[in-house]
Amino acid sequence: MPVNLPNGLPAISLLEKEQIFVMNDFRANAQDIRPLKILILNLMPLKVATETDLIRLLSNSPLQVEMEFLGLQSHTPKNTPLEHLQQFYITFPQVKNKFYDGMIITGAPVELLSFEKVNYWAELTEIFNWARTNVTSTFYICWAAQAALYHFYGVKKFLMDKKLFGVFSHSVNDPSFSLFRGFDEVFYAPHSRHTTIHTDEVERIKELTILSQSDEAGVYIISSRGGREFYVTGHSEYSPLTLHKEYMRDLKKGLDTVEIPKNYYPNNDPNNAPVVQWRAHANLLYINWLNYFVYQATPYNPEEIKYLGDL
Repeated sequence: MPVNLPNGLPAISLLEKEQIFVMNDFRANAQDIRPLKILILNLMPLKVATETDLIRLLSNSPLQVEMEFLGLQSHTPKNTPLEHLQQFYITFPQVKNKFYDGMIITGAPVELLSFEKVNYWAELTEIFNWARTNVTSTFYICWAAQAALYHFYGVKKFLMDKKLFGVFSHSVNDPSFSLFRGFDEVFYAPHSRHTTIHTDEVERIKELTILSQSDEAGVYIISSRGGREFYVTGHSEYSPLTLHKEYMRDLKKGLDTVEIPKNYYPNNDPNNAPVVQWRAHANLLYINWLNYFVYQATPYNPEEIKYLGDL
């Protein structure tokens, strides 16, 4: 089944060119099915690109998914037209009395700031708290994962000597955990960040479980509350050229510390087209999350989400 998207969303035409089936509001309303309601808090600066990346993954499922995009009132993005935000994004007051089967909160380019100095920290933590009672399962990505772990459990982030940038191999700690159904023993995922969390910081907290990690990239996926929350430190949702575009932007900025993304270009040559090693893992990750921790865990009546305990 396809994802149900607002009419006119730019991602629709982009994904149709990839022969990915998306559905607008008119057609979806004709189907007698309760779709999964997924809310996406998009903190990334290039919002259309992030919307497209996430829709691409969420559409690759037999489940019908209805998506809404959430914006912040306390922050005005600089890289997205105001008209796009006004047409396709809603604000927290519009959703705070609603319930959602799943929620995705993206990363943000603010990792070099302390959490409390981020200008929308108060609004963001209010949304974090709300998600615990109004969402069946929440999926935190990159900086959002670090932010939520800090907010809920006091897990600190640490500045690395150099940017972690590239595609890295990961292992699964518990292959029987349903999030990893169909995974290989070793799989790949992109990372792009300057900060990290330490394994011992996570292991000291009994409510947190490290599900996957990497020798080079460190802790990758953490769960809490039996799967009602997942914290993913990388960017499995990235499209094939996202790291390339970021590398080119960094070069244009004249940054002295820019390094070629690891394990990305054949022969480590940016003139070669990158090799995608993470697409299958990304699709399985999102499909398994939707199936086992959203669809199979959420009540038919969304208002009953407030009575859910840990899964």
